[in-house]
Amino acid sequence: MTEVSPRIGLGYVMPSQAQKHVTVNESLRRLDAVVQCAVKSATTTGEPGTPAEGDAYILPAGRSGPAWDILAETHIAVFQDGAFTAIPPAAGFLAYAMDTGRFLLFDGTAWRTIPLSGDNVPSLGINTGADANNRLAVKANAELLSHDDVTPGSGDARKVINKAGTGNTASLLLQTGFSGRAEIGLVGDDNLTVKVSSDGGTFTEVMRADAATGNLGVGLSATPVCRLDVAGPVRVAGYTVAALPPAGAGAGQIIHVTDASGGAVLAFSDGTNWRRVTDRAVVS
Repeated sequence: MTEVSPRIGLGYVMPSQAQKHVTVNESLRRLDAVVQCAVKSATTTGEPGTPAEGDAYILPAGRSGPAWDILAETHIAVFQDGAFTAIPPAAGFLAYAMDTGRFLLFDGTAWRTIPLSGDNVPSLGINTGADANNRLAVKANAELLSHDDVTPGSGDARKVINKAGTGNTASLLLQTGFSGRAEIGLVGDDNLTVKVSSDGGTFTEVMRADAATGNLGVGLSATPVCRLDVAGPVRVAGYTVAALPPAGAGAGQIIHVTDASGGAVLAFSDGTNWRRVTDRAVVS
C-alpha cells in the first residue's frame, strides 16, 4: 500500500502509526490549498517577502527567491506554517488567478486559460478545435449576431474586421471543401474588391469599388474612371412592347425592346415614356 494518495498526495494514516494527527493535519493543509484553489498570481516571478498564511502562487518560468528557486515550475507554492510548500498539480486541476480574474486548467504539462472569465482567452473552439491561426473556430450550420439591448446604441449590430495597414487584407473568404471560391473585402488595399476562383488558387477580380471616388469598376485591371466603368459589353433586359416596365419609375433607365416597330432597339425612359435611342421616338 502506498503512503500517499495518487493525485493530490494526501498522506495515509498507517496501522499502528504514532502521532496520527501529524499525517491528518498535513493532509488537511494540502486540501485547504487545492480545494476551491485560488492563487494570488500565476505570473509573479519574484518570491514575496511577507506572504500571508495560506497565500498561494502558481510558479512560472523564471521564478526566483530563497524558497522558489528550489521549487518546480507549474507547481502550486502555498505558504503554510511560515514556509512555502510546493504541491505538484495533476491533469485536470483548476485554479482561479486573483490578479487577472482568469480561471486556469492544468493539462498535465502546463496551465492554460479556460474560457470562464470571458477576457483574454487565447483560443476558443465551439463544436470543433481552434488552433494558433484560427483562434476562434465555430462548427455550426448558422451563426447569429444580434444587437445588444443593454449597451448604448442598442438596436445596431455590426461585424468588424480590422486589418493592420493599407497593404494588408481584411476580407470574407467563401470556401467549398476548405478551398476558396470567392473573396469579398479589402484585399491588399483599401478598395472594396470581389474576386472569384474555380480552383482555390487563381482568383479573378470581378468588381472593385474605389475608396477615394466611390466609382465602381467591373472586370477592370485599373482604377474605374466614372461611376460605373465596365471592361466589356453590357447587357440590359429585353422586353416586348406589350410588357414594358413603368417608365415613370425613373428617368434614365435603359432597356432593350425586342419587337419595337422598325426592329429591336435600345430604349431609355424620359420619366414618362420609353423612347428609342436612335431617334427619340416613343416606343410603339
